[in-house]
Amino acid sequence: MKVLAIDDEPLALQQLATYISKVPFLQLVEACQSAIHARQVMEREPVDAIFVDINMPDLNGMDFVKSLAVPPLIVFTTAYSEYAVEGFKVDAVDYLLKPFGLQDFQRAAMKLKERHEARTMSAPAPPDDDTLFIKTDYKTIRISISDIRYVEGMSEYLKLHIESQPRPVIALLSMKKLEERLPAATFMRIHRSYIVNLKKIREVNKNRVIMDNDTFLPVGDLYKESFNAWLNTKRL
Repeated sequence: MKVLAIDDEPLALQQLATYISKVPFLQLVEACQSAIHARQVMEREPVDAIFVDINMPDLNGMDFVKSLAVPPLIVFTTAYSEYAVEGFKVDAVDYLLKPFGLQDFQRAAMKLKERHEARTMSAPAPPDDDTLFIKTDYKTIRISISDIRYVEGMSEYLKLHIESQPRPVIALLSMKKLEERLPAATFMRIHRSYIVNLKKIREVNKNRVIMDNDTFLPVGDLYKESFNAWLNTKRL
């Protein structure tokens, strides 16, 4: 299993990396001192699981996990026990309370392995390209994921704004279901009613994302922190 270790404390991060090296079925992709760094790594290389501290500056571990459209398996590590309930609300595999020893870590790693194997067995075969088939009206049409500019939620329906089509595709589909199918490295939810293709953004002006001369999308308060964190990784 490919994993990331995320902790802003250097000694805690080093210990985490050491523990990961002692578990044969875990492969450390990178040790990250911030969630922002972790996001950059995940954009270029998918991982199966992350060990992430909760209480970190800039972007805390809980908000980071919530910002991921399709998060990997999660083990939270923290010195604050009050986060335990919230951790399990986001379907964390385990919760390690600092300071924890190698045996506690190994138990968490075994839970990860079991969950990973169960997920692998039940997961559908991945598509061989970036295609989605969307049911609209009385037909099912093929859409290239990379052609989607942004998605607009309308009650029980979605409007998919496609680069190669003058009119949006309207589908009876939930925002959550589509969000799970879109690659997290390219698409981000910026508002309860909008998902954007990050590669299609032309400009960001205060709390608005500008896609073209006529399209201005709001960034919602719940999504502002994670969007700004992504934006900071791209700024010069």
